[in-house]
This record gives sequence, C-alpha cells and structure tokens, in this order.
Amino acid sequence: MIADTILFDLDGTLTDPKLGVTRCIQYALSELGYIAPEAEELDWCIGPPLKDSFSQLLKTSDNALIEKVLSLYRSRFSTIGLFENSLYPLITETLKAIRFAGYKTFVATSKPHIYATRIIEHFSLSLLFDGVYGSEFDGTRSAKTDLISHILLTENLSPSSVVMVGDRQHDMIGAKRNHIAAIGVTYGYGTEEELKTHGADLIAHCPENIPALVIPNF
Repeated sequence: MIADTILFDLDGTLTDPKLGVTRCIQYALSELGYIAPEAEELDWCIGPPLKDSFSQLLKTSDNALIEKVLSLYRSRFSTIGLFENSLYPLITETLKAIRFAGYKTFVATSKPHIYATRIIEHFSLSLLFDGVYGSEFDGTRSAKTDLISHILLTENLSPSSVVMVGDRQHDMIGAKRNHIAAIGVTYGYGTEEELKTHGADLIAHCPENIPALVIPNF
C-alpha cells in the first residue's frame, strides 16, 4: 500500500465515545417523551450521521422533529458528552509512529468539526494531525463520501496517495467512492464482515497493527 497521507475516522477509530454518545441520545429521546433504548442497544448509532440514526430511532422523516431531537442531543453533548470519551490503547503511539515515518494525517469524521477539534485538543493530539475535518451543524459533509471528497480537494491530494482508516461501512464506502484505499479496524463498532463487504482493502485488529499496514518495512 503506497501512500503519503492517512485519513482517520474519529469515533470508533481514535476514541471510544460510547458513554457520551449513548447518554446524549437517551437524554434527547427522554426529553421528548420517548422511552430511550439501553446503551447496549445503541452501538449502531456510533459512527453514522446522527440525523440518520435519529430518523431510524424515531421512525420518522419529519425534519422538524429530527432537528429538535438533534438540538437536545447537542445541548448535552457540547457540555458533557464530549468528554465522556476515551482514547483507544496505543492510539497516541500509533499516530506518532506514522508521523515519524513522514506521513500527513487528517481527522475525517461525520461529527461536527467544532466538536471533533475540541476532542482532539482534549486528548492532546493536535500536533499529530495536519488538520481536522468534520461536518457542519446543518448536515453538510456528514456523509463520508462528501467529506473525503472535500478533503482531497481542499488539501490537493491525489487519491492514489491517500488511505482512509475507519471502523464502519460508511468509512469504507466513502473511501471507495473517492477511489482511495481503505483500512478497516475491528476494535471499534463495525465487524470484519461489515468492513470487508463494503470495500476494506486491509484489516487492523488493534491500533498498533495500523503502521505496519501503511509504512513499508515497518
């Protein structure tokens, strides 16, 4: 795999956001009078655009209702849920190894870039990335295909030199639609079957596997 730039998903790839994400979903649903699922039943919501997840949870396409529940989610997430989060083991060491080998690195997440930047800063990872890319609150670039396309254009990157690392099918689909290589990670919230089905070129079972997949003779 020949590349000089690595894009990293955030939730389920760099950090485990389960506590914050699930609690904020439960809070938002409860505030609207719905019975919220247990945290273990919400794993599938970690990674995909939240608007899509809430549409499925509420079984509705009513945009006004979805925006209302999103607003409630964000009211808790922006102050509390953001920090109910933890780095996966050896993520910092993994990023340092990739940076030391001369690679450019970017965060590519469906999460609003304002939140993503705060999370990266909170975990003292800012110096290990050339940039943090995410969505806008209105949903712009929440789809991985659109986000990756935006990064390639903004950073003037050749698809043949870029690898996307992520834990869900959305990461793999976004990579393939932009003609870039994809590494699926199984320590997050997607299964190996999901990742391979949607185009993963290689699989990493733990963060420390990633450098060996991208750095020649590592």
